[in-house]
Amino acid sequence: MRRTPVYYYSSASGLVRTFAERLDRPVHNLAEREHRTSEVDGPWVLLTPSYKTGNDANDTVPEAVRRFLRSAHNRRLLVGVMGSGNRNFGQYYQKAAREIAQRSGRPVLFEFELAGTPWDVEECERILRDLDAALDVRHAG
Repeated sequence: MRRTPVYYYSSASGLVRTFAERLDRPVHNLAEREHRTSEVDGPWVLLTPSYKTGNDANDTVPEAVRRFLRSAHNRRLLVGVMGSGNRNFGQYYQKAAREIAQRSGRPVLFEFELAGTPWDVEECERILRDLDAALDVRHAG
């Protein structure tokens, strides 16, 4: 069964990278140009942080994520969105993941705070395994 890859963006803090690398599947960092300018080879999941902290002039979706989503091919094969956030951001907590999900018509699969807890990793892996199985059935049918 194909393990759905996760494309993620992580800032210099490395919190999202830390979470992504604990998942049992292929992960690709959109902070790296080779991944940001690539096209996916099948269904994929986006993992994005949210940065907006109340300044309406600042955008909440990281630029590297925006660039990757400019590809119609990549947008078409996106199957779900996951978000990392900081509850201190108030109403902007998980704003990027929720905004991308709404605009793309794809579901928010999972949300966690900062680098996540061991439970978050286990729960996210379970959700992604269920997604893999559903995509496998869909592909076989």
